[in-house]
Amino acid sequence: MIRIKLVVLRCFKTHFAMKKIQMVDLKGQYEHIKETVNTAIQEILDNTSYINGPQVHAFQKNLEDYLGVKHVIPCANGTDALQIAMMGLGLQPGDEVITADFTFAATVEVIALLQLKPVLVDVELGNMNISIEAIKKAITPKTKAIVPVHLFGRAANMEAIMRVAQEHNLYVIEDNAQAIGANCRFSDGSKKKAGTIGHVGATSFFPSKNLGCYGDGGAIFTNDDALAHTLRGIVNHGMYVRYHHDVVGVNSRLDSIQAAVLNAKLPLLDQYNAARQNAARAYSKAFEGHDNIIAPSICDSCDCHVFHQYTLRIINADRDGLMQHLLDQGIPCAIYYPIPLHSQKAYADARYQEADFPITNQLVKEVLSLPMHTELDAEQIDFITNAVLSYLTK
Repeated sequence: MIRIKLVVLRCFKTHFAMKKIQMVDLKGQYEHIKETVNTAIQEILDNTSYINGPQVHAFQKNLEDYLGVKHVIPCANGTDALQIAMMGLGLQPGDEVITADFTFAATVEVIALLQLKPVLVDVELGNMNISIEAIKKAITPKTKAIVPVHLFGRAANMEAIMRVAQEHNLYVIEDNAQAIGANCRFSDGSKKKAGTIGHVGATSFFPSKNLGCYGDGGAIFTNDDALAHTLRGIVNHGMYVRYHHDVVGVNSRLDSIQAAVLNAKLPLLDQYNAARQNAARAYSKAFEGHDNIIAPSICDSCDCHVFHQYTLRIINADRDGLMQHLLDQGIPCAIYYPIPLHSQKAYADARYQEADFPITNQLVKEVLSLPMHTELDAEQIDFITNAVLSYLTK
């Protein structure tokens, strides 16, 4: 009895001493770059270059170099990035735009805002990204663009998507809000950064992203010189020369303080992504072979997935009960996403039939995302995985 009490006490002390588990540990990450960030922000405060200052231009150039893309156009947030990308392509009301049903609403939101016609399609079970076969079936004479989402940090099959787009003369707008730094691999052995392969790409720098600022921020990528010129006008009220409005634009600029934060983090992005990948490997090793858990697959190089989220599929078990169990243990977790876009009131359409979305409808009942960030340590991962396994094996 005394021995059992000692074991329990030792476990309690270990848990008590462990760092608090966060879904995303932004404070821990900040501690490592505190001096660089603080110095850069103080410089902006001293010179008052709050909008379009040197930090913004430096970040633009640094990100172009990192991505290997000709043009980066910073903007105010990731949703704006998607909307401005579509505006720049000249899409017209009524044009059909195909995108994934299983994703965050911002992707379809901007399509609807521009009075384009969203066409939601199912995803693939293995990678949760947009289904190539579903894209093909959804194309009509009114289709003008495809918006693949690199969901949870895993690059979509851009080689196949670009092939379909070329066959049907369609634009491709990459939603890269969750996968900056991921590589897309091609059958000839080459690879390119996610977001740089389609006609235009968009990303978000929301604080929780793999490359996140300390507020809102976003950017658009393209290798098309003419399109880049149009996009630069759109983000700044349609102006290239002050008070000369050449195109219909919006007010969407990345401010200098956010650019300063991003400049501090960008040189560390590959390191951040590697830390996420290592955490994912540790998670998946612990869950390997469990009958109720399908963990994300991790290829040898692992550069096609940068794990913005680490998302399990819980099968033949009580997913919601597991979620509550983890929350009761002080382990944050989340369901991304609990309701398909085709079932959302704002995007309901008589064209959609439940039979068109078997995979999405399955995933919303199975997915559960665990803590994933650059500061996860082995002790925390052990505690999280043991909590998952203890519930599923009771």
